[in-house]
Amino acid sequence: MAPAHVPAPALTQAAGFAQHVDWTPLGPVLIPAALAVAVLVADLFLPPARKVLLGWITAAGLLAAGLALVPLRGGPSATFCRTQSLSPHTADCSYVTDHFTLAVQALVLGGALLTTLLSISTLDEMPAGEYWFLLLSSVTGAALLPASRDLATLIVALEVTTLPAFALVGLRRDDKHSSEAALKFFLTSVTATAVALLGVSFVYASSGTLYLSQAGVTLPLTDARALYTVAHVGVALTVVGFAFKLAVAPFHFWVPDTYAGAPLPIAAYLSVVGKAAGFSGLILLTVVAFRPYADAWGPAIGVLAALTMTVGNVGALRQRPDASRGAVRLLAWSSIGQAGYLLVPMAAAASADSPAHEIGTTVAYALMYAVVNLGAFAVVALVERTAPLSRLADYRALYARRPAAALALAFFLLCLAGLPPGVIGLFAKVAVFSTAVGTQHGWLAVVMAVNVVIALVYYLRWTALLFARAPEPAPAAAGEATAVRTPFALGAAVALTAAAGLALSGAPQLVLRFAQGSLL
Repeated sequence: MAPAHVPAPALTQAAGFAQHVDWTPLGPVLIPAALAVAVLVADLFLPPARKVLLGWITAAGLLAAGLALVPLRGGPSATFCRTQSLSPHTADCSYVTDHFTLAVQALVLGGALLTTLLSISTLDEMPAGEYWFLLLSSVTGAALLPASRDLATLIVALEVTTLPAFALVGLRRDDKHSSEAALKFFLTSVTATAVALLGVSFVYASSGTLYLSQAGVTLPLTDARALYTVAHVGVALTVVGFAFKLAVAPFHFWVPDTYAGAPLPIAAYLSVVGKAAGFSGLILLTVVAFRPYADAWGPAIGVLAALTMTVGNVGALRQRPDASRGAVRLLAWSSIGQAGYLLVPMAAAASADSPAHEIGTTVAYALMYAVVNLGAFAVVALVERTAPLSRLADYRALYARRPAAALALAFFLLCLAGLPPGVIGLFAKVAVFSTAVGTQHGWLAVVMAVNVVIALVYYLRWTALLFARAPEPAPAAAGEATAVRTPFALGAAVALTAAAGLALSGAPQLVLRFAQGSLL
């Protein structure tokens, strides 16, 4: 407690903290947080027949949060700074909004909005108020994470993103698969958090600061041999903790079962928004805080990238057409493989003089992946309405029953494979490939090329099923298109992702241009 004779303003000034807090950069974080509380309270007063309004309120709030990014385009801004200067380049700040932050927050809020559209028509089995509260709480953490510039805020934001996701995965209380998936997710995440916290404590002990930019300056000054070793161990443990969160191989084992057991919109959310938030944290740690140890974490991330893309693509290749939840499991294994591609520019950034281009490539790839992967999940949600087992075999002759859905899914799969007309997927893969070649990571480029070929097999195999001849007899399947009406929200999700994918395929350079930005 402060002494009675010391005025509060003097205490604040003596501690070196700025008295002014700029609320404008906090808009994309505060809007989902306030909306989460509002939705939970509104749920108490709405009758069951009107609870669908909560989903549309959530969608409107997320759209408003996305619009709150527009005033921030003028340049970097910061708040919660340790000094009176609020410039993120001259002060120690806990929250910084720069071009990198805006790009990731746009991805997070856009992905959450599409997840909301997927969820509106699939909430019959789950309590609406709790669902929207937990989803918005997780979005709050995901939006906070790319703006975090100290280790404490970074870990808190990661846990705010993850903790509500446990409950979302297990929210179908009568489904044992959902409960099992939530338990696996919980145990894995707790282990990852413990490892990351231990690593952060070692980094703080050796650097004497929690601020990422200051840690990057002070870590090389640890002359004492003991502190030098502690710093290396702390860096390694922190990277490993985030690797668990991101399902990077060999820490990927929880993903297929968790995605298969979770409600489908939550599986889509984890594959895009959760992954984007985790990758932004890993980028901030490696490129900003641990830059002096790039010769150590760079090769390690390169090895993890090669292992992750190989394990993910081989796992997807082994999915059987008649396996229950096979479509979701294939997308889960595919997301692991795509995570390997996302790691390639990060490995290349370790040996680059300025990491802005490589990090921009990672963000651009994540934006492309978010659009087409959420589109694929949207079509899977559409097919699940008549084929709840979600087997790959259920997609045979989909074009004959639902031509629009089949064409959309084919486009999304070709984008993920990197084949025309999915030009955006091809452009993103070429951009990632070029970062590996340009930074003398030829071996990683070769591994990526082999994995792209492996991925072609299962993406094209699924695409071929869509246009195959219908099995005999198929009278029920022939009437499927008229028997089940497509919900408006679900149809809007498919249409929006397809339109975005087509637009980006027409001008793929816009994605890379938007994603480029320096962290330093």
